[in-house]
Amino acid sequence: MTKNSLKLELRKLVVPLMVETLLVMMLGLTDTIMLGQYSDNAVAAVGMVNQILSLVLLLFTIISIGTSVLCSQYLGAGRRTRMIQVTGVSLLLNLVLGLGMSGLLYVAAHPILSFMGMRDELMQYGLVYLQIVGGFVFTQAITNTVSASLRAENKVVYPMLVIAITNLLNILGNYTLIFGHFGCPSLGVMGAGISTSISRVVAMLVILIIMQRKHISSFPMRLFRPFPFKELRNLLKIGLPSAGENISYNLQQLTLLYFINYISNEALATRTYVVNVVMFVYMFAICMANGGSIVIGHLVGQQRYRAAFVTGRYVWRWAAMVSVVFSFVCALCGPWIMNALTDNEEIIRLGCIVLWIDLLLEAGKSINIYATNALRATGDVMFPFYLGVIAQWGLGVFLGWLFGIYFGWGLIGMWFAFVLDEDIRGAIFIARWNSMKWAHKGFC
Repeated sequence: MTKNSLKLELRKLVVPLMVETLLVMMLGLTDTIMLGQYSDNAVAAVGMVNQILSLVLLLFTIISIGTSVLCSQYLGAGRRTRMIQVTGVSLLLNLVLGLGMSGLLYVAAHPILSFMGMRDELMQYGLVYLQIVGGFVFTQAITNTVSASLRAENKVVYPMLVIAITNLLNILGNYTLIFGHFGCPSLGVMGAGISTSISRVVAMLVILIIMQRKHISSFPMRLFRPFPFKELRNLLKIGLPSAGENISYNLQQLTLLYFINYISNEALATRTYVVNVVMFVYMFAICMANGGSIVIGHLVGQQRYRAAFVTGRYVWRWAAMVSVVFSFVCALCGPWIMNALTDNEEIIRLGCIVLWIDLLLEAGKSINIYATNALRATGDVMFPFYLGVIAQWGLGVFLGWLFGIYFGWGLIGMWFAFVLDEDIRGAIFIARWNSMKWAHKGFC
């Protein structure tokens, strides 16, 4: 496989991944917009529930990340039998975990929301939504696992199509059940929960059918007798540190939100607006990282470490360049963007400044997104975990508190702390990649 063919393979992966990522982002945005027309309290309650569900979904990534890495390496090495074993073990684990979490969220919905401090006026909305959507959360566990296995075999179009179907069903279901169209009653938040759950059940069934027809036709019992504990250990060896880094990041963000809330309501609102804007800035970096990790996993499975090294450099350079360009455009259009989002002059002023500061951050952030995925794909799973935890708390949280709270520089000071966190981590990740210490850490 030549350098040009590697680039062509990467492009074929990135385009569907970009469409899929955009559709996922639009799915949450659509729910927010449609519920916003029904009730502001409903939006607030569902927003809190979705934070809880996001933490639950992180548990499923323990298995799905491991599935992606192992399947990519085994397919690259031509060991399809072991890929089937990994996918089978992953499906079993996530099914058991998913059913357990579904039962827990349904039965303990009220205690969970009470522990989270949900106010009485929101409880009626949050409770019904958590019980319905949480009760079917196992569908996401199955869908994520199958999607990871399909992507590892370069069949990224199928997960994209499933997300598209989910979006269409969810929009139609929301329109019908939230507001009571086509002869259906107006169910409000309950309707949104039913719509979301139905769309996810359909998505799970469709992707299972696709897997059976286009990927793995069957799981012969001989491959699982005796049970492949080696694959289970490898899944956990990859997944636990990867999930740990994600959990650390989410806890870091919650801590920083606490600090920002301490500064002012305007600072908190500005952070919310800016985060939602820059999410689209690094979308390309996410897609390049996901596509690159698949290609790198195949190359590591073939023990073509130099080709994996060159592919990685190509990925992070393009990811960083495109992210910086998009960030510059956002900063340049800052006044127009912020005025479209709010009429609060202080938030507009802060938002425009932060968007320019964020320009310094995006190159480092895009490299971190790439490097975390690429190093996992090679089997070097502990380095991103250690670096992530140390930098997120030692730089992001500590310097955020120091600059924003102790020195009194507010949100602007905190954003400079975020710049240092992302850029220093990015420089360390580049050094790690260039050292090639990740070579020979594969699982084949």
